[in-house]
Parts: sequence; structure tokens; C-alpha cells
Amino acid sequence: MNKEQNKTDFFDKPENIHKILKVFYILCALLVATDFLVHRHIYHDWEKIPAFYAMYGFGGCVLLVLIAKAMRKVLMKGEDYYDK
Repeated sequence: MNKEQNKTDFFDKPENIHKILKVFYILCALLVATDFLVHRHIYHDWEKIPAFYAMYGFGGCVLLVLIAKAMRKVLMKGEDYYDK
């Protein structure tokens, strides 16, 4: 057997994935918390909402996924498209 076939990468271990996700969640929480500490120059009234930019970014990502799912129904070819 080849050594490269038995070699496991960092992302092959579930405990490493859990560690990365924990760090990601902590970073997200810290970034939302800094929204309360950093003074921003507000141009619109809706920017006064706490964590507005975090919610705006999350909503934008959800909207992109939903649009992509709808586009897939329109643009997707059949499985046997190239076999015809």
C-alpha cells in the first residue's frame, strides 16, 4: 500500500472540524459584540438597530441561497443531457 492512501488530512478528523466551528462561532460572537463598543457614523435610521450589519449580511446570504435554488430549477439540465 501507498503511504499517501493511508494519510489523513486535518479536515478528515471530525474533532478538528468541531474545533474550527467553535473558533468560527466565537469570532462571530466577538464581531457582533464589537458592534456595541465601536462608535459608527450613522447615515440612516435603520443603522441604529443593534447588530444591524450582522443581520443584514445573514439575510443577504439566505436570500442568495434561495435565489440559487430557484435558478437551479430553471437552468438545470437532465441527467442524460449529454447522452442523447
